[in-house]
Amino acid sequence: MNTRQSTTVALTSKQCGTLHGAPLYLITLQHENITVHITNLGCTLMSIYTPDRNGVLKNIVAGFEQPADYANNPWYFGCVVGRFANRIAGGRFMLDGQPIQLTVNNDNNHLHGGFNGFHTKVWALDSLIREGEQAGVVLEYTSKDGEEGYPGNLQAKVQYVLNQQNQLVITYTAVTDKRTPVNFTNHSYFNLSGFEQPLITDHVLQVNAAHYTEKNAHNVPTGRILPLAGTGADFSVPTRIGKRINDFLQDKGFDHNYVLSQGPGPVAILEDPHTGRYLKVFTDQPGMQVYTANYWDGSIVGQQGKVYVQHGAVALETQAFPDSPNHAEFPDTVLEPGEVYEAVTVYEFGVKG
Repeated sequence: MNTRQSTTVALTSKQCGTLHGAPLYLITLQHENITVHITNLGCTLMSIYTPDRNGVLKNIVAGFEQPADYANNPWYFGCVVGRFANRIAGGRFMLDGQPIQLTVNNDNNHLHGGFNGFHTKVWALDSLIREGEQAGVVLEYTSKDGEEGYPGNLQAKVQYVLNQQNQLVITYTAVTDKRTPVNFTNHSYFNLSGFEQPLITDHVLQVNAAHYTEKNAHNVPTGRILPLAGTGADFSVPTRIGKRINDFLQDKGFDHNYVLSQGPGPVAILEDPHTGRYLKVFTDQPGMQVYTANYWDGSIVGQQGKVYVQHGAVALETQAFPDSPNHAEFPDTVLEPGEVYEAVTVYEFGVKG
């Protein structure tokens, strides 16, 4: 394990038991009032503490108390999902003229990498980063040829870095020895009240997108890209989530892939008017799934000591488009041997007075 020296962002790492003989780690990144806890089980963001307008610190993401708790994570709290985030219809696609059949784990679809996707794996601790005005960690996992039906040995790395601008920068990279589709995302759910408010219906959301990928009754894209204007899913201007959520009762809430507009600014801004906390999301990915925890059922008590209920948080999953291997008109997600998959997403935390 490599370690680099000197930082103004605090970094600590400690082992917290084992799972299947592999060590579990708790990594802590801290800058002023921002504290981030990460575990290598599922490459997971366990907690993110930020202050409200009165300086009160709360954990604004859904999660569990200890790294080992993520061995059972049915709602994908905070983890990295892959090889392919979101859904692939029927778990099937053609690659080089050959049919590929993945595992099917969600309404006849392949979802978030299958039954034992990246979220279930104990990632290796590759390195701790201490350099300049930032600190972080690099975690790695090798997905074997045939795992969940995917071709090729895929070597994946995820780097989490906290900087002095109160930004958490997530960099994903991967290489393969066979052509294979790749699409990683982080599946954190945000409630900027720190779950003091049980619902995020009062949160205000803005998404820099004018279009979305239409979906069918099985929640996979039809292939059509439609305008958001005039629909209940249009967040092109800041809008209270609860104002629109009942427009999508068939989905129990929002579960939409937005076709992000290109530009230097954030692709999404989420604000909580009760606490003043806000989150800005930046990414180089073409899409983002907005998902409002539609199936949370009150069966889990989270790290905050609160019961997690339907619409208790919102996930902003930066990604390639769902079911891309079955839609030639979507941005290509197939990684070639000799190429490097790279994707970057930034979470920027702040507070309005």
